[in-house]
Amino acid sequence: MHILTAIPVYNEARHVESVLREVRRYSPRILVVNDGSTDGTGEILARQQGLEIIAHSVNRGYGAALVSAFDYARRQDIEVLITMDCDGQHEPSRIPVLLEAIHDADIVSGSRYLRDFHQDSPAPLDRRRINREITSELNRRFGLNLTDSFCGFKAYRRPALERLHITETGWGMPLQLWVQAARLGLRVKEVGVPRLYLDPNRAFGGVLDDETERLTYYRKVIAAAEADPGVVSASAAEADGDKSSACCWMGLFKRTCL
Repeated sequence: MHILTAIPVYNEARHVESVLREVRRYSPRILVVNDGSTDGTGEILARQQGLEIIAHSVNRGYGAALVSAFDYARRQDIEVLITMDCDGQHEPSRIPVLLEAIHDADIVSGSRYLRDFHQDSPAPLDRRRINREITSELNRRFGLNLTDSFCGFKAYRRPALERLHITETGWGMPLQLWVQAARLGLRVKEVGVPRLYLDPNRAFGGVLDDETERLTYYRKVIAAAEADPGVVSASAAEADGDKSSACCWMGLFKRTCL
């Protein structure tokens, strides 16, 4: 299986070398999207051998870094794209778990709340509360069955990448992704991953540090994704006679406790 692992980074000089060292054990190709880092991350990356690097001249946002990764992956001879963070929250040793699970799915997403692990750390209360609330809303409105709508540790089959049209540049990008996945009838599977918060005081920055503002922003992302006419829903595809795309939103979801 030809895979590429994409890692968005922004001011991760403290973690990037150790994360890359571990990722190399599980992924033959690594793409790093340096999203305008100013702490020396770029210099560290320049000393690494065999990396594929996209450098944003300024910080564009988490979603923008993943959009760049998606665009790059579509131009490559790969079958699966893995995405993971560089802050130590995602264990590279779980990459094989995602790859094993994707044999009958279009998107496999890590969940920090699907099962317990001995190395789990408590989530900051505001993040857990917002995650639970937004995840519940997505499930109710779009027929999903998620337990963690914000985890960035994912695997995407190439055909799924070809159909997604992600434009959200901020932290709410995963929510646009889930709305599109539901509308497109993509097969989604969750696998359990450890819940690791190495720095529970790490901030989002700006107005998003306020819990109310963050929740309002997330709901705006969902509403905009739902109203987007550019993504053809499964039901519309069925009406047009495209049975290959027409899947009921319900029943597209699987969970794997690994």
